[in-house]
Amino acid sequence: MKLLAVDTTSGACSVALYQDGAVTEQFVRADRDHTRRLLPMVEAVLAEGGSRLGDVDALAVSQGPGSFTGLRIAISCVQGLAFAADKPVVPVSSLAAMAAGAVRANPDWQGVTVLPALDARMQEVYWGLYSSERPGEPLLPDAVSSPEQVISTLEAAGYLSPDCLPAGEGQCPFIAAGPGWQYPQLAALSPQGCWDDAAIHAQDIAVLAVERWQNGEFLAAQDLEPTYLRNEITWKKRQRIRDR
Repeated sequence: MKLLAVDTTSGACSVALYQDGAVTEQFVRADRDHTRRLLPMVEAVLAEGGSRLGDVDALAVSQGPGSFTGLRIAISCVQGLAFAADKPVVPVSSLAAMAAGAVRANPDWQGVTVLPALDARMQEVYWGLYSSERPGEPLLPDAVSSPEQVISTLEAAGYLSPDCLPAGEGQCPFIAAGPGWQYPQLAALSPQGCWDDAAIHAQDIAVLAVERWQNGEFLAAQDLEPTYLRNEITWKKRQRIRDR
């Protein structure tokens, strides 16, 4: 199995080549220049792995949620490569990839629940809840919410007890990952561990995509759509605010 994965969801740009369990990745933190960096990184990763684009079985990409611009760049790149090579595409949740990457980077977090959160601006976060044992299968659906709504949703789903709320003295039964945890309301919770500098890596997208590929969860390039979570009205309002 060979699979090429790409991500520009947030403040990083990464490309990875999965080959029968071995993964080669290029990763750089860069808030800009994703478009200029991406194709040279694809070429470098393929060359390092001794492969050509036509050798891969499929391409994988972060479907979102995340930066509107970042998602469009990665998805457009993967669609172009998939069309050129006549390959299918495997979409992967960016939050699932962040949860998987947090556990990969912190081996002592095996067997825990991970709550990844990305800053969605407008006083909201993109977030989800994942088991470290099955990071491709969300325990709660990915969502965009205010920090207060995150807490109320976790309470309603039974993942928070009064002891681990800001006024309590216990720990929450999950690990925190991602820059969304910088919001004071979330930071006031007491997770078992926190990695607020967590990033999304193409190597984690690749590993998650392999299982999805094996389960037949792939698309034709033209059918690939980003998962924004915010509706079109909210996006246009955000654009007007930026243009002022």
